[in-house]
Amino acid sequence: MSIKIDNLTKKFGHLIAVDNLSLEINKGEIFGLLGPNGAGKTTLLSMLGVLVIPTSGSATVDGHDIVREPLAVRRCIGMVFQGGSLDNLLTARENLELHARLFGVPKEMRKKRIAEALELVELTDRADDRAGNFSGGMKRRLEIARALLHHPAVLYLDEPTVGLDPQTREHIWAYIKKLAKAESMTIILTTHYMEEADLLCDRIALIDHGKIVALDTPAGLKKRMGGDRVKLKCAKACSTATLERLRKLPFVKSVSAEEGHLTLVVENAPLHLQNILHEAGAVEEVHVLPASLNEVFLQFTGHEIRNESAEEDDAQSQWSAHR
Repeated sequence: MSIKIDNLTKKFGHLIAVDNLSLEINKGEIFGLLGPNGAGKTTLLSMLGVLVIPTSGSATVDGHDIVREPLAVRRCIGMVFQGGSLDNLLTARENLELHARLFGVPKEMRKKRIAEALELVELTDRADDRAGNFSGGMKRRLEIARALLHHPAVLYLDEPTVGLDPQTREHIWAYIKKLAKAESMTIILTTHYMEEADLLCDRIALIDHGKIVALDTPAGLKKRMGGDRVKLKCAKACSTATLERLRKLPFVKSVSAEEGHLTLVVENAPLHLQNILHEAGAVEEVHVLPASLNEVFLQFTGHEIRNESAEEDDAQSQWSAHR
């Protein structure tokens, strides 16, 4: 077991950022924490990274207690922060050299490890350029390389692709999967991007108001929805007989009607769409929505996951103070 969390709680005054949370994360697992801003994701990582002291409860990282053994925890983790944390006046190589010295990487090993880290994130040809001249994606890749220099057992990635363009985000995802395989490390990823969690994570915890509301593989979470959503805009009000015919179809899990619209939960909707339209009669619009993590979250919490304007975790200032 790489990480074990028992009844972990963090309060900031009257605000409960993490609420009596328990969780176990396996060694070598890519584990996602998915939820809106203010849900408690960063506060949880801050406690696991020994930057914030828990109000109550306990946790161990790679066998080390986060309260009693903070130095041992720091030695076995790597972190990539939400905001930038590079020294823009230093070159990529100098940023890595500074980090290696701070984390006690032996002098005879530094050159080799720096070269390996730069190669992993494909920045070897830019090693002697100032970080301040890098694009956002290149900076994020350099931050990932820096976090790997001391060969951590656990890597924390806090919104690693926030603010990046789609192409750069896809490149970052590729690096994350590559390093997870190459280093056999445990990775905890916080994100509000559905596709990011779906693509990268072995398991996902959906978090809302400091609590885990669902925990499973991406496929397992989506399976809880019972199928795809098919939304129909009818040319006229659907009769009771039409609704009953639709409900009796063996692949239809449920049917609801509201103001000229029908919403059906359907097993493998693309395969059965023709039959549905035949039974529904005159239809003006059809929308097929595959089961998604956002819909799972909506089902469990009543609101969508998105990068919404919400009160950020108080722990954000703690992260900044320790950079």
